[in-house]
Amino acid sequence: QSQLVESGGGSVQAGGSLRLSCEASGYLTASRCMGWFRQVPGKEREGVASLDDFGTTNYANSVKRRFSISRDKAKSILYLEMNSLKLEDTAMYYCAGANSARCPSRPLEYRLYNYWGRGTQVTVSS
Repeated sequence: QSQLVESGGGSVQAGGSLRLSCEASGYLTASRCMGWFRQVPGKEREGVASLDDFGTTNYANSVKRRFSISRDKAKSILYLEMNSLKLEDTAMYYCAGANSARCPSRPLEYRLYNYWGRGTQVTVSS
């Protein structure tokens, strides 16, 4: 069975850190562009970070210098290291995969990704 499964979400105080993981299985372990997205109820899903198969990363301005995306290819796991968390980082976080090794020209556009996990909730409190 091919799927993306996120983990690592939880509740944390502002200023704290979390590391999200996304484990790929089946054909989704193949080399491809991967990304992290987030969504709060009533708002559109937004791109957080992307990583292509060549190591190129892209970040939303709101998370630059605080979040870091990485991948363990051997284990087929995508990570999102989140530091200095803010209240506005509270959201459901989703892992997604595209159909190519290179990310789309708009790498943080969720509509350009083909495969999705079910999400993991991150809640930041004061």
